[in-house]
Amino acid sequence: MLVREKIPVIIDTDPGVDDVIAILLALASPELDILAFIVSFGNTDVNASYANILKVYQAISVHLEHHPDDKNRFPNFFGSNPILARGASGPLHGEIHSAHYFHGRDGLGGITERHPDLDLKISAGNPALHPQLIPTDKSGAELALELIRSHPARSITYIALGPLTNLAWALRLDAATVRERIGLVVCMGGALDVPGNTGPVAEFNFFADPYAVKEVLLPSHPDAGIPLDRFILAPLDITTPHELPFSIYKEKVDPLLETSASPSVGTCGKPPLTHFTSSFLEMTREIMLGFGKDAMELHDIVAVWCAIDNPPVADEGGDGMPTLRKGWKSLKRMFDIERTGELTRGMLVVDRRDQTAYPPGANCAEVQAELERHLLDHDALGSTALPVQVAVEPPDGTRESGQGVACIIETPGPEALLQIMLERVWGVSNNRSE
Repeated sequence: MLVREKIPVIIDTDPGVDDVIAILLALASPELDILAFIVSFGNTDVNASYANILKVYQAISVHLEHHPDDKNRFPNFFGSNPILARGASGPLHGEIHSAHYFHGRDGLGGITERHPDLDLKISAGNPALHPQLIPTDKSGAELALELIRSHPARSITYIALGPLTNLAWALRLDAATVRERIGLVVCMGGALDVPGNTGPVAEFNFFADPYAVKEVLLPSHPDAGIPLDRFILAPLDITTPHELPFSIYKEKVDPLLETSASPSVGTCGKPPLTHFTSSFLEMTREIMLGFGKDAMELHDIVAVWCAIDNPPVADEGGDGMPTLRKGWKSLKRMFDIERTGELTRGMLVVDRRDQTAYPPGANCAEVQAELERHLLDHDALGSTALPVQVAVEPPDGTRESGQGVACIIETPGPEALLQIMLERVWGVSNNRSE
């Protein structure tokens, strides 16, 4: 039997309810070797994000004390201990925006107020932290660069579950190293042909720092950002259909899950990890029911799943697209990002024009006027197209022939992800006959 080498990954995260489930999936996936967690602002502030990584590790530790036979379910919890670093505390420019409206002030739906039994037993400032984690005073960007330099070139997958700020800072510090040595970036972010989730047109991660998106994906100089043949985007278009129905969670994981009005109780025989996840999912369920939906959308979980299934390829093909395995498909999409709009901050402005109609960066009005001057004869009273000056994207590297961001348009399917997640995170099957 062919044994696949583990994929070294850096997880850049702002946990966050779905981030935590995604992290649990990563810890339960033998395909991955988690080198580091880099936390940032986003769903909550950077200090709460840091504490939430510790809460995940504490929850697994308590669970394994009571259920030692589950040790094999979390192969990445033991062995090579990930480094834990604080990343960006705010965007490259502009005000800080958070997702407290969905994730709560602590990032986990107010878990610290409703469930003091799940609060950290150690201080987040304690250098000892957790025996399975290695704290560092390096910034997230500095740590990322150190790991990219010290591992074989193009071997590391960078999983971006929050704003792209840390990756933008790494590029600012040493773009050459990142561009030459990064293996693959899998990013959850953006909304192309569907509504946003933090407003009518913007997905939250890209809304939180649109300037970072611009520098990473759409830089003014074509050699400044991430090579697009090693970047894969999981936008809302593909992540939203992947769900954890709470009816399935109640049937398979925790029959006692309700809402925050009936908080989870850890002394009623529940496995400790189930108590931990139910203690924040109860608030998630309450919020989603307010939207008319009894399910949690698996945005960040899709990104981790993509990284599990699609390791970096040292030499990509000539089409400028990341290599994806069977069941996964991507399509190049041309877009820019709105950074300063009063109503449209974080919006992906998709270029829907026929790619052969005009040259890259062309002002359509000017091109049409030039065509008419050369191809049509006008008398003195004939109409002439005037080159109306309208805003137009510059003809820089973001619009060169063959450019475009690879966006996931197909996965092995929502049912496949649900099965993997239930089995690996909670040790249950989604076989309906059971």
